[in-house]
Amino acid sequence: MTTIAELVLRRAGDSHRALLTDEQTWTWDEWVAECAARAGFLAGALRPGPPHVGVLLDNVPEYSFWLGAAALAGAVIVGINPTRRGAELHRDITHTDCQLIVTSDIYGPLLDGLNLTVPVLDVSQTTYHPAAPPEKEIRGKTGYLLLFTSGTTGAPKACWCSQGRLASISEVVAQRYALTADDVCYQAMPLFHSNALMTGWGPSLVAGAATALRPRFSASGFLPDVRRHSATYFNYVGKPLSYILATPEQPDDADNPLVRVFGNEAAPPDIERFAQRFGCTVDDGYGSTEGGAAVSRVAGMPPGALGVGTPGTAILDPETGAECAAARFDPHGHLINAEEAVGELVSRTAAAGFEGYYNNDEANAARLRDGIYWTGDLAYRDAEGFVYFAGRGHDWLRVDGENIAAAPVERIISRHPDVFLASVYGVPDPAVGDQCMVTLRLRAGAAFDAAAFGAWVDAQADLGPVWAPRFVRVVDELPLTETGKVVKRRLQAERWNVADVWWRPAKRGAFAPLTANEAAALDRQVAARAVLPSQGEPVQGLGDEPVDL
Repeated sequence: MTTIAELVLRRAGDSHRALLTDEQTWTWDEWVAECAARAGFLAGALRPGPPHVGVLLDNVPEYSFWLGAAALAGAVIVGINPTRRGAELHRDITHTDCQLIVTSDIYGPLLDGLNLTVPVLDVSQTTYHPAAPPEKEIRGKTGYLLLFTSGTTGAPKACWCSQGRLASISEVVAQRYALTADDVCYQAMPLFHSNALMTGWGPSLVAGAATALRPRFSASGFLPDVRRHSATYFNYVGKPLSYILATPEQPDDADNPLVRVFGNEAAPPDIERFAQRFGCTVDDGYGSTEGGAAVSRVAGMPPGALGVGTPGTAILDPETGAECAAARFDPHGHLINAEEAVGELVSRTAAAGFEGYYNNDEANAARLRDGIYWTGDLAYRDAEGFVYFAGRGHDWLRVDGENIAAAPVERIISRHPDVFLASVYGVPDPAVGDQCMVTLRLRAGAAFDAAAFGAWVDAQADLGPVWAPRFVRVVDELPLTETGKVVKRRLQAERWNVADVWWRPAKRGAFAPLTANEAAALDRQVAARAVLPSQGEPVQGLGDEPVDL
Protein backbone atom coordinates (compact mmCIF):
# COMPACT_ATOMS: atom_id res chain seq x y z
CA MET A 1 0.00 0.00 0.00
CA THR A 2 1.33 3.43 -0.97
CA THR A 3 1.99 5.87 1.88
CA ILE A 4 2.05 9.65 1.94
CA ALA A 5 5.73 9.44 2.92
CA GLU A 6 6.45 7.57 -0.33
CA LEU A 7 4.55 10.18 -2.33
CA VAL A 8 6.54 12.95 -0.67
CA LEU A 9 9.87 11.26 -1.43
CA ARG A 10 8.88 10.72 -5.07
CA ARG A 11 8.89 14.50 -5.48
CA ALA A 12 12.57 14.88 -4.51
CA GLY A 13 14.46 16.21 -7.51
CA ASP A 14 11.25 17.27 -9.30
CA SER A 15 11.70 20.74 -10.80
CA HIS A 16 8.00 21.30 -11.52
CA ARG A 17 6.18 23.92 -9.47
CA ALA A 18 4.76 22.55 -6.23
CA LEU A 19 3.46 25.46 -4.17
CA LEU A 20 2.28 28.89 -5.26
CA THR A 21 1.35 31.97 -3.28
CA ASP A 22 1.03 35.58 -4.34
CA GLU A 23 4.55 36.19 -3.05
CA GLN A 24 6.58 33.06 -3.72
CA THR A 25 6.86 29.78 -5.61
CA TRP A 26 8.51 26.50 -4.54
CA THR A 27 9.48 23.61 -6.78
CA TRP A 28 8.73 20.10 -5.61
CA ASP A 29 12.39 19.53 -4.84
CA GLU A 30 12.47 22.70 -2.72
CA TRP A 31 9.22 21.67 -1.03
CA VAL A 32 10.62 18.23 -0.08
CA ALA A 33 13.67 19.92 1.44
CA GLU A 34 11.44 22.16 3.57
CA CYS A 35 9.45 19.12 4.72
CA ALA A 36 12.61 17.16 5.56
CA ALA A 37 13.98 20.04 7.64
CA ARG A 38 10.81 20.12 9.75
CA ALA A 39 10.79 16.33 10.01
CA GLY A 40 14.30 16.57 11.43
CA PHE A 41 13.05 19.13 13.96
CA LEU A 42 10.22 16.78 14.92
CA ALA A 43 12.61 13.90 15.51
CA GLY A 44 14.18 15.86 18.35
CA ALA A 45 11.00 17.47 19.66
CA LEU A 46 8.61 14.56 20.10
CA ARG A 47 8.52 12.68 23.39
CA PRO A 48 7.34 9.12 24.06
CA GLY A 49 3.61 8.80 23.58
CA PRO A 50 1.20 9.64 20.74
CA PRO A 51 3.19 11.64 18.14
CA HIS A 52 0.38 14.15 17.66
CA VAL A 53 1.15 17.62 16.31
CA GLY A 54 -1.61 20.22 16.39
CA VAL A 55 -1.50 22.70 13.52
CA LEU A 56 -3.31 25.99 14.10
CA LEU A 57 -2.71 27.91 10.88
CA ASP A 58 -4.46 29.32 7.84
CA ASN A 59 -3.68 27.92 4.40
CA VAL A 60 -0.09 29.15 4.41
CA PRO A 61 3.03 27.41 3.06
CA GLU A 62 4.02 26.28 6.57
CA TYR A 63 0.88 24.14 6.75
CA SER A 64 1.92 22.33 3.57
CA PHE A 65 5.48 21.86 4.84
CA TRP A 66 4.24 20.37 8.12
CA LEU A 67 1.94 17.97 6.29
CA GLY A 68 4.98 16.65 4.45
CA ALA A 69 7.13 16.67 7.58
CA ALA A 70 4.66 14.61 9.59
CA ALA A 71 4.42 12.05 6.80
CA LEU A 72 8.21 11.60 6.74
CA ALA A 73 8.48 11.49 10.54
CA GLY A 74 5.58 9.13 11.11
CA ALA A 75 3.78 11.81 13.12
CA VAL A 76 0.07 12.67 13.16
CA ILE A 77 -1.26 16.07 12.13
CA VAL A 78 -4.19 17.28 14.22
CA GLY A 79 -5.95 19.94 12.19
CA ILE A 80 -7.11 22.58 14.65
CA ASN A 81 -9.99 24.81 13.60
CA PRO A 82 -8.97 28.47 14.12
CA THR A 83 -12.58 29.54 14.62
CA ARG A 84 -12.75 27.58 17.89
CA ARG A 85 -12.20 29.56 21.07
CA GLY A 86 -11.68 29.16 24.80
CA ALA A 87 -12.93 25.91 26.33
CA GLU A 88 -13.78 24.44 22.91
CA LEU A 89 -10.26 25.04 21.63
CA HIS A 90 -8.79 23.65 24.86
CA ARG A 91 -10.93 20.55 24.48
CA ASP A 92 -9.80 19.92 20.88
CA ILE A 93 -6.13 20.08 21.86
CA THR A 94 -6.34 18.01 25.02
CA HIS A 95 -8.79 15.46 23.63
CA THR A 96 -6.33 14.55 20.87
CA ASP A 97 -3.26 14.45 23.16
CA CYS A 98 -1.23 16.95 21.15
CA GLN A 99 2.46 17.01 22.07
CA LEU A 100 3.21 20.18 20.12
CA ILE A 101 1.19 23.06 18.72
CA VAL A 102 2.40 24.65 15.50
CA THR A 103 0.93 28.11 15.05
CA SER A 104 1.84 31.70 14.17
CA ASP A 105 1.69 35.15 15.67
CA ILE A 106 -1.83 35.45 14.22
CA TYR A 107 -3.36 32.56 16.16
CA GLY A 108 -0.91 32.17 19.02
CA PRO A 109 -2.88 34.61 21.21
CA LEU A 110 -5.87 32.23 21.05
CA LEU A 111 -3.88 29.86 23.25
CA ASP A 112 -3.24 32.45 25.95
CA GLY A 113 -5.04 31.66 29.16
CA LEU A 114 -5.90 28.07 28.23
CA ASN A 115 -3.46 26.63 30.78
CA LEU A 116 -2.00 24.21 28.27
CA THR A 117 1.08 22.19 29.15
CA VAL A 118 1.88 21.70 25.46
CA PRO A 119 4.90 23.40 23.83
CA VAL A 120 3.90 26.01 21.24
CA LEU A 121 5.99 26.61 18.13
CA ASP A 122 5.56 29.99 16.44
CA VAL A 123 6.49 29.38 12.80
CA SER A 124 6.92 33.11 12.21
CA GLN A 125 9.90 33.03 14.58
CA THR A 126 11.41 29.61 13.87
CA THR A 127 14.17 28.50 11.51
CA TYR A 128 15.03 24.91 10.63
CA HIS A 129 18.30 23.24 9.75
CA PRO A 130 18.57 21.31 6.47
CA ALA A 131 18.20 17.59 7.06
CA ALA A 132 17.89 14.38 5.16
CA PRO A 133 14.49 12.65 5.39
CA PRO A 134 14.36 10.48 8.53
CA GLU A 135 15.02 6.79 8.07
CA LYS A 136 11.78 5.62 9.60
CA GLU A 137 9.58 2.67 8.71
CA ILE A 138 6.23 3.98 7.51
CA ARG A 139 3.39 1.63 6.67
CA GLY A 140 -0.03 2.06 5.13
CA LYS A 141 -1.69 1.78 8.54
CA THR A 142 0.63 4.38 10.10
CA GLY A 143 -1.57 7.10 11.56
CA TYR A 144 -1.34 10.41 9.74
CA LEU A 145 -4.32 12.70 10.35
CA LEU A 146 -6.85 13.39 13.07
CA LEU A 147 -9.65 15.25 11.32
CA PHE A 148 -12.35 16.88 13.39
CA THR A 149 -15.94 16.55 12.29
CA SER A 150 -17.79 19.79 11.71
CA GLY A 151 -19.38 19.90 15.16
CA THR A 152 -22.70 21.31 13.91
CA THR A 153 -24.63 19.39 16.60
CA GLY A 154 -22.11 18.88 19.40
CA ALA A 155 -18.47 18.40 20.26
CA PRO A 156 -16.45 17.50 17.15
CA LYS A 157 -15.11 13.97 16.92
CA ALA A 158 -11.51 13.35 15.80
CA CYS A 159 -11.53 10.90 12.90
CA TRP A 160 -8.47 8.79 12.12
CA CYS A 161 -6.97 8.79 8.64
CA SER A 162 -3.91 6.65 8.01
CA GLN A 163 -1.19 7.39 5.47
CA GLY A 164 -2.40 4.51 3.31
CA ARG A 165 -6.02 5.63 3.26
CA LEU A 166 -5.22 9.22 2.32
CA ALA A 167 -2.81 8.01 -0.36
CA SER A 168 -5.43 5.65 -1.78
CA ILE A 169 -8.16 8.31 -1.87
CA SER A 170 -5.74 10.80 -3.42
CA GLU A 171 -4.75 8.36 -6.14
CA VAL A 172 -8.40 7.75 -7.05
CA VAL A 173 -9.20 11.47 -7.23
CA ALA A 174 -6.07 12.29 -9.23
CA GLN A 175 -6.93 9.58 -11.74
CA ARG A 176 -10.62 10.47 -11.90
CA TYR A 177 -9.87 14.08 -12.82
CA ALA A 178 -6.79 13.28 -14.91
CA LEU A 179 -4.51 15.57 -12.91
CA THR A 180 -0.95 15.97 -14.18
CA ALA A 181 2.14 18.04 -13.43
CA ASP A 182 0.72 20.69 -15.77
CA ASP A 183 -2.28 21.33 -13.53
CA VAL A 184 -2.64 23.94 -10.82
CA CYS A 185 -4.99 23.03 -7.96
CA TYR A 186 -6.56 26.07 -6.31
CA GLN A 187 -6.75 25.44 -2.56
CA ALA A 188 -9.03 27.80 -0.67
CA MET A 189 -10.76 25.25 1.54
CA PRO A 190 -9.14 25.01 5.00
CA LEU A 191 -6.34 22.47 5.24
CA PHE A 192 -7.59 21.25 8.62
CA HIS A 193 -10.62 19.79 6.81
CA SER A 194 -10.80 16.49 4.97
CA ASN A 195 -12.10 18.04 1.75
CA ALA A 196 -8.92 20.06 1.27
CA LEU A 197 -6.67 17.10 1.99
CA MET A 198 -8.55 14.32 0.22
CA THR A 199 -9.72 16.15 -2.89
CA GLY A 200 -7.06 18.85 -3.20
CA TRP A 201 -3.71 18.55 -1.47
CA GLY A 202 -3.36 14.76 -1.66
CA PRO A 203 -4.30 14.43 -5.36
CA SER A 204 -1.89 17.25 -6.27
CA LEU A 205 0.88 15.36 -4.47
CA VAL A 206 0.05 12.17 -6.39
CA ALA A 207 0.02 13.93 -9.75
CA GLY A 208 2.88 16.33 -9.12
CA ALA A 209 0.47 19.20 -9.80
CA ALA A 210 1.03 22.61 -8.25
CA THR A 211 -1.09 23.86 -5.35
CA ALA A 212 -2.05 27.53 -5.31
CA LEU A 213 -2.77 28.44 -1.69
CA ARG A 214 -5.34 30.98 -0.56
CA PRO A 215 -5.09 31.66 3.22
CA ARG A 216 -8.88 31.80 3.51
CA PHE A 217 -11.68 31.46 1.01
CA SER A 218 -12.79 34.71 -0.62
CA ALA A 219 -15.66 34.84 -3.09
CA SER A 220 -14.48 38.11 -4.60
CA GLY A 221 -10.90 36.86 -4.75
CA PHE A 222 -11.77 33.55 -6.43
CA LEU A 223 -11.66 34.51 -10.11
CA PRO A 224 -8.65 36.87 -9.80
CA ASP A 225 -6.77 34.06 -8.01
CA VAL A 226 -7.72 31.49 -10.65
CA ARG A 227 -6.45 33.77 -13.39
CA ARG A 228 -3.31 34.85 -11.51
CA HIS A 229 -2.20 31.29 -10.81
CA SER A 230 -3.62 29.73 -14.00
CA ALA A 231 -5.60 27.33 -11.81
CA THR A 232 -7.19 24.42 -13.66
CA TYR A 233 -8.83 22.55 -10.76
CA PHE A 234 -10.81 23.67 -7.71
CA ASN A 235 -12.22 21.64 -4.81
CA TYR A 236 -14.91 22.84 -2.44
CA VAL A 237 -17.24 21.78 0.36
CA GLY A 238 -20.41 23.51 1.48
CA LYS A 239 -21.53 26.84 0.01
CA PRO A 240 -18.54 28.35 -1.85
CA LEU A 241 -20.24 28.07 -5.25
CA SER A 242 -23.20 30.05 -3.92
CA TYR A 243 -20.95 32.79 -2.57
CA ILE A 244 -18.95 33.02 -5.79
CA LEU A 245 -22.12 33.16 -7.88
CA ALA A 246 -23.35 36.03 -5.69
CA THR A 247 -20.48 38.23 -6.90
CA PRO A 248 -21.34 40.62 -9.76
CA GLU A 249 -21.42 38.76 -13.06
CA GLN A 250 -19.08 39.97 -15.80
CA PRO A 251 -19.26 39.18 -19.53
CA ASP A 252 -15.77 37.63 -19.51
CA ASP A 253 -16.25 35.35 -16.47
CA ALA A 254 -15.77 32.26 -18.64
CA ASP A 255 -12.43 33.60 -19.87
CA ASN A 256 -10.33 31.75 -17.30
CA PRO A 257 -8.15 28.60 -17.16
CA LEU A 258 -10.43 26.60 -14.84
CA VAL A 259 -11.32 23.20 -16.32
CA ARG A 260 -12.83 21.04 -13.56
CA VAL A 261 -14.36 21.51 -10.13
CA PHE A 262 -15.09 18.80 -7.57
CA GLY A 263 -16.87 19.02 -4.24
CA ASN A 264 -20.01 18.34 -2.29
CA GLU A 265 -23.08 19.96 -0.77
CA ALA A 266 -23.60 22.54 -3.51
CA ALA A 267 -27.20 23.42 -4.39
CA PRO A 268 -28.16 21.73 -7.70
CA PRO A 269 -29.04 25.01 -9.46
CA ASP A 270 -25.67 26.45 -8.42
CA ILE A 271 -23.83 23.51 -9.98
CA GLU A 272 -25.33 24.25 -13.38
CA ARG A 273 -25.01 28.02 -13.06
CA PHE A 274 -21.38 27.82 -11.97
CA ALA A 275 -20.40 25.52 -14.83
CA GLN A 276 -22.07 27.75 -17.39
CA ARG A 277 -20.84 31.05 -15.98
CA PHE A 278 -17.20 30.02 -15.56
CA GLY A 279 -16.89 27.62 -18.49
CA CYS A 280 -15.91 24.49 -16.54
CA THR A 281 -17.32 21.15 -15.46
CA VAL A 282 -18.60 20.74 -11.90
CA ASP A 283 -18.87 17.34 -10.26
CA ASP A 284 -20.72 17.33 -6.94
CA GLY A 285 -21.04 14.20 -4.82
CA TYR A 286 -21.59 12.88 -1.32
CA GLY A 287 -18.89 11.30 0.80
CA SER A 288 -17.51 11.34 4.33
CA THR A 289 -14.28 11.87 6.16
CA GLU A 290 -14.63 8.42 7.67
CA GLY A 291 -14.66 6.71 4.28
CA GLY A 292 -18.26 5.48 4.52
CA ALA A 293 -21.10 5.66 2.02
CA ALA A 294 -20.57 7.57 -1.22
CA VAL A 295 -23.10 8.88 -3.73
CA SER A 296 -22.21 10.29 -7.15
CA ARG A 297 -24.16 12.36 -9.65
CA VAL A 298 -25.02 10.70 -12.96
CA ALA A 299 -26.44 11.98 -16.20
CA GLY A 300 -30.21 12.14 -16.42
CA MET A 301 -30.89 11.91 -12.69
CA PRO A 302 -34.07 13.54 -11.31
CA PRO A 303 -34.01 17.11 -9.98
CA GLY A 304 -33.05 17.25 -6.32
CA ALA A 305 -31.37 13.85 -6.26
CA LEU A 306 -27.85 13.32 -4.91
CA GLY A 307 -27.18 10.59 -7.44
CA VAL A 308 -26.50 6.87 -7.24
CA GLY A 309 -24.81 5.18 -4.30
CA THR A 310 -21.83 2.86 -4.54
CA PRO A 311 -22.55 -0.88 -4.20
CA GLY A 312 -23.76 -1.65 -0.70
CA THR A 313 -25.45 1.72 -0.17
CA ALA A 314 -28.87 1.46 1.45
CA ILE A 315 -31.48 3.42 3.38
CA LEU A 316 -32.33 1.66 6.64
CA ASP A 317 -34.66 2.27 9.55
CA PRO A 318 -32.21 2.96 12.42
CA GLU A 319 -34.46 1.31 14.99
CA THR A 320 -35.29 -1.93 13.16
CA GLY A 321 -32.47 -2.16 10.60
CA ALA A 322 -35.07 -2.86 7.91
CA GLU A 323 -34.81 -1.39 4.42
CA CYS A 324 -36.96 1.70 4.04
CA ALA A 325 -39.68 1.80 1.43
CA ALA A 326 -39.04 3.45 -1.90
CA ALA A 327 -39.97 7.12 -1.98
CA ARG A 328 -43.27 8.02 -3.63
CA PHE A 329 -44.12 11.46 -5.00
CA ASP A 330 -47.37 13.17 -5.94
CA PRO A 331 -47.78 14.67 -9.44
CA HIS A 332 -46.13 17.88 -8.21
CA GLY A 333 -42.99 16.11 -6.93
CA HIS A 334 -43.94 16.28 -3.22
CA LEU A 335 -42.65 13.35 -1.16
CA ILE A 336 -45.81 11.71 0.19
CA ASN A 337 -44.40 8.85 2.27
CA ALA A 338 -41.61 10.48 4.24
CA GLU A 339 -42.26 8.47 7.39
CA GLU A 340 -41.67 5.13 5.68
CA ALA A 341 -39.13 6.28 3.06
CA VAL A 342 -36.72 8.46 5.05
CA GLY A 343 -34.11 6.57 6.99
CA GLU A 344 -30.39 6.57 7.66
CA LEU A 345 -27.96 6.36 4.78
CA VAL A 346 -25.70 3.35 5.34
CA SER A 347 -23.13 1.21 3.59
CA ARG A 348 -23.05 -2.54 3.96
CA THR A 349 -19.57 -2.72 2.43
CA ALA A 350 -17.66 0.27 3.87
CA ALA A 351 -17.26 -0.82 7.48
CA ALA A 352 -13.76 -2.19 6.89
CA GLY A 353 -12.57 1.20 5.65
CA PHE A 354 -13.63 3.08 8.77
CA GLU A 355 -10.53 3.67 10.89
CA GLY A 356 -12.40 5.02 13.89
CA TYR A 357 -12.51 8.09 16.09
CA TYR A 358 -9.76 8.91 18.54
CA ASN A 359 -10.59 8.37 22.19
CA ASN A 360 -14.32 7.96 21.54
CA ASP A 361 -15.57 4.40 21.91
CA GLU A 362 -19.20 5.50 22.09
CA ALA A 363 -19.04 7.24 18.72
CA ASN A 364 -17.22 4.27 17.19
CA ALA A 365 -19.99 1.95 18.37
CA ALA A 366 -22.68 4.23 16.95
CA ARG A 367 -20.97 4.40 13.56
CA LEU A 368 -20.46 0.63 13.19
CA ARG A 369 -23.36 -1.62 14.07
CA ASP A 370 -24.02 -5.16 12.90
CA GLY A 371 -21.22 -4.93 10.37
CA ILE A 372 -22.86 -1.89 8.75
CA TYR A 373 -21.46 1.64 8.46
CA TRP A 374 -24.11 4.16 9.56
CA THR A 375 -23.47 7.69 8.27
CA GLY A 376 -25.77 9.54 10.69
CA ASP A 377 -27.35 11.29 7.67
CA LEU A 378 -30.97 11.07 6.58
CA ALA A 379 -31.87 10.10 3.03
CA TYR A 380 -34.50 8.43 0.87
CA ARG A 381 -34.33 6.53 -2.40
CA ASP A 382 -36.82 6.36 -5.25
CA ALA A 383 -37.91 3.27 -7.16
CA GLU A 384 -35.15 3.79 -9.75
CA GLY A 385 -32.46 3.81 -7.06
CA PHE A 386 -31.66 7.53 -7.01
CA VAL A 387 -30.70 8.77 -3.54
CA TYR A 388 -32.00 12.05 -2.09
CA PHE A 389 -30.45 13.84 0.89
CA ALA A 390 -32.99 14.45 3.66
CA GLY A 391 -30.83 16.22 6.23
CA ARG A 392 -28.53 15.48 9.12
CA GLY A 393 -29.41 13.03 11.83
CA HIS A 394 -30.76 15.93 13.90
CA ASP A 395 -32.82 17.31 11.00
CA TRP A 396 -36.10 15.56 11.77
CA LEU A 397 -39.09 17.73 12.64
CA ARG A 398 -42.29 16.31 14.07
CA VAL A 399 -45.08 18.60 12.87
CA ASP A 400 -48.76 17.80 13.45
CA GLY A 401 -47.84 14.16 14.04
CA GLU A 402 -45.83 13.85 10.83
CA ASN A 403 -42.07 13.37 10.57
CA ILE A 404 -40.50 15.90 8.21
CA ALA A 405 -36.94 15.98 6.89
CA ALA A 406 -35.40 19.45 6.65
CA ALA A 407 -33.38 19.14 3.43
CA PRO A 408 -36.32 18.77 0.98
CA VAL A 409 -37.97 21.85 2.49
CA GLU A 410 -34.71 23.78 2.18
CA ARG A 411 -34.40 22.80 -1.47
CA ILE A 412 -37.87 24.14 -2.22
CA ILE A 413 -37.48 27.43 -0.33
CA SER A 414 -34.07 27.99 -1.95
CA ARG A 415 -35.87 28.27 -5.28
CA HIS A 416 -37.25 31.66 -4.25
CA PRO A 417 -35.46 34.26 -6.40
CA ASP A 418 -34.58 36.44 -3.39
CA VAL A 419 -33.23 33.61 -1.20
CA PHE A 420 -29.48 33.14 -1.07
CA LEU A 421 -29.38 30.51 1.71
CA ALA A 422 -32.18 28.81 3.63
CA SER A 423 -31.84 26.79 6.84
CA VAL A 424 -34.84 24.79 8.07
CA TYR A 425 -35.12 23.42 11.62
CA GLY A 426 -37.62 22.59 14.31
CA VAL A 427 -38.69 24.82 17.18
CA PRO A 428 -41.11 23.72 19.92
CA ASP A 429 -44.82 23.72 19.20
CA PRO A 430 -46.68 25.21 22.17
CA ALA A 431 -48.83 22.08 22.29
CA VAL A 432 -46.69 19.12 21.22
CA GLY A 433 -43.91 18.30 18.81
CA ASP A 434 -42.30 20.89 16.56
CA GLN A 435 -43.10 23.74 14.27
CA CYS A 436 -41.12 24.49 11.13
CA MET A 437 -38.88 27.55 11.18
CA VAL A 438 -36.64 28.80 8.40
CA THR A 439 -33.85 31.34 8.62
CA LEU A 440 -33.11 33.13 5.38
CA ARG A 441 -30.16 35.04 4.08
CA LEU A 442 -31.37 37.07 1.12
CA ARG A 443 -29.50 37.95 -2.02
CA ALA A 444 -27.75 41.31 -2.18
CA GLY A 445 -30.23 44.14 -2.63
CA ALA A 446 -33.30 42.03 -1.81
CA ALA A 447 -35.75 42.95 0.95
CA PHE A 448 -38.11 40.57 2.68
CA ASP A 449 -41.70 41.06 1.54
CA ALA A 450 -43.80 39.07 4.01
CA ALA A 451 -46.98 39.06 1.94
CA ALA A 452 -45.23 38.10 -1.28
CA PHE A 453 -43.20 35.39 0.44
CA GLY A 454 -46.30 33.87 2.01
CA ALA A 455 -48.07 33.82 -1.33
CA TRP A 456 -45.04 32.23 -2.97
CA VAL A 457 -44.85 29.53 -0.29
CA ASP A 458 -48.53 28.70 -0.75
CA ALA A 459 -48.03 28.47 -4.53
CA GLN A 460 -45.36 25.76 -4.34
CA ALA A 461 -47.21 22.63 -5.32
CA ASP A 462 -44.49 20.33 -3.95
CA LEU A 463 -44.44 22.03 -0.53
CA GLY A 464 -47.04 20.21 1.51
CA PRO A 465 -49.04 22.22 4.06
CA VAL A 466 -47.30 20.49 6.98
CA TRP A 467 -43.92 21.31 5.42
CA ALA A 468 -44.60 25.04 5.07
CA PRO A 469 -42.68 27.17 7.59
CA ARG A 470 -44.62 28.73 10.42
CA PHE A 471 -41.77 31.07 11.38
CA VAL A 472 -39.40 33.00 9.13
CA ARG A 473 -36.28 34.76 10.32
CA VAL A 474 -34.15 37.00 8.11
CA VAL A 475 -30.45 37.51 8.88
CA ASP A 476 -27.50 39.21 7.27
CA GLU A 477 -25.29 36.19 7.98
CA LEU A 478 -26.04 32.63 9.02
CA PRO A 479 -23.86 31.04 11.72
CA LEU A 480 -21.51 28.78 9.78
CA THR A 481 -18.69 26.42 10.52
CA GLU A 482 -15.34 27.09 8.84
CA THR A 483 -16.45 24.81 5.99
CA GLY A 484 -19.78 26.51 5.39
CA LYS A 485 -22.22 24.30 7.29
CA VAL A 486 -25.01 26.04 9.18
CA VAL A 487 -24.81 25.64 12.95
CA LYS A 488 -28.49 24.88 13.46
CA ARG A 489 -28.23 24.26 17.18
CA ARG A 490 -27.54 27.99 17.61
CA LEU A 491 -30.57 28.94 15.55
CA GLN A 492 -32.73 26.46 17.46
CA ALA A 493 -31.55 27.83 20.79
CA GLU A 494 -32.44 31.40 19.75
CA ARG A 495 -35.86 30.33 18.42
CA TRP A 496 -38.05 33.39 17.90
CA ASN A 497 -36.37 35.51 20.58
CA VAL A 498 -34.44 37.63 18.10
CA ALA A 499 -35.10 40.46 15.70
CA ASP A 500 -36.59 40.16 12.22
CA VAL A 501 -38.88 37.19 12.82
CA TRP A 502 -42.20 36.80 11.03
CA TRP A 503 -44.86 34.19 11.69
CA ARG A 504 -48.23 32.93 10.68
CA PRO A 505 -50.42 33.14 13.81
CA ALA A 506 -52.99 30.82 12.24
CA LYS A 507 -50.44 28.63 10.40
CA ARG A 508 -51.86 29.79 7.07
CA GLY A 509 -52.30 33.18 5.46
CA ALA A 510 -50.01 36.19 5.62
CA PHE A 511 -46.79 36.37 7.59
CA ALA A 512 -46.78 39.09 10.24
CA PRO A 513 -43.94 40.49 12.36
CA LEU A 514 -43.61 38.57 15.63
CA THR A 515 -43.84 41.05 18.49
CA ALA A 516 -41.93 40.77 21.76
CA ASN A 517 -45.21 40.11 23.61
CA GLU A 518 -46.13 37.31 21.20
CA ALA A 519 -42.66 35.75 21.54
CA ALA A 520 -42.93 35.86 25.32
CA ALA A 521 -46.37 34.25 25.15
CA LEU A 522 -45.00 31.44 22.98
CA ASP A 523 -42.19 30.86 25.50
CA ARG A 524 -44.73 30.63 28.33
CA GLN A 525 -46.85 28.16 26.40
CA VAL A 526 -43.84 25.99 25.61
CA ALA A 527 -42.68 26.06 29.23
CA ALA A 528 -46.16 25.03 30.34
CA ARG A 529 -46.22 21.86 28.27
CA ALA A 530 -46.68 18.84 30.55
CA VAL A 531 -43.82 17.06 28.80
CA LEU A 532 -41.26 19.06 26.88
CA PRO A 533 -40.20 17.17 23.72
CA SER A 534 -36.72 18.21 22.73
CA GLN A 535 -36.37 20.73 19.93
CA GLY A 536 -35.54 19.05 16.69
CA GLU A 537 -34.39 15.95 18.52
CA PRO A 538 -33.28 13.23 16.13
CA VAL A 539 -35.01 9.93 15.83
CA GLN A 540 -33.45 7.47 18.28
CA GLY A 541 -30.15 6.22 16.95
CA LEU A 542 -29.49 9.25 14.73
CA GLY A 543 -27.67 11.52 17.12
CA ASP A 544 -24.22 12.12 15.66
CA GLU A 545 -23.32 15.01 13.43
CA PRO A 546 -22.19 14.01 9.92
CA VAL A 547 -18.81 14.59 8.37
CA ASP A 548 -18.04 15.41 4.71
CA LEU A 549 -15.47 14.74 2.20
